Amino acid sequence: MAIQQALILIKPDGMVKSLTGNILSSLSETKLKIVGAKIIRVNQELAEKHYERLRGKPFYDELINYITGKLEFHTNRIFALVYEGDGAIEKLRSMVGNKDPESADPKSIRGKFGRINSKTGVFENVVHASDTPEEAEREIKLWFKPSELANVIFKTKETKVEKTELDWA
Repeated sequence: MAIQQALILIKPDGMVKSLTGNILSSLSETKLKIVGAKIIRVNQELAEKHYERLRGKPFYDELINYITGKLEFHTNRIFALVYEGDGAIEKLRSMVGNKDPESADPKSIRGKFGRINSKTGVFENVVHASDTPEEAEREIKLWFKPSELANVIFKTKETKVEKTELDWA
């Protein structure tokens, strides 16, 4: 197997239900390394970029509303992680389980903690996991800067940027 990086997102339902510890414990069974982690508030633009390949699908709007916290959870916070190691994508996808919680292995994260919301019809599947090396690279570059990762296996470049940053008063 090849060394890979993959993105995991603990979605708003996982955050609101305080499943972060349970999910991290399950993911630790993969023996992969965490090389990036942060809490992010997901805005409309980030959500649309993340799910751009699903634009036009009948469930697209509900999916965007779900990850931006506009549905019943009323939080747009997610926990984004980058895992690295041999066969990371396959190992994480196996641990996470089928996108449909009802079809997921009951021992998988989605099988244990996911559900289909009867009001919206949205799969509240608690986590997102990169599904291909190409998608993993695209997603990691969308959610993280190279400086936010302990290891970076993708090509980088140096740029000079002058900007105003928020600082503590």
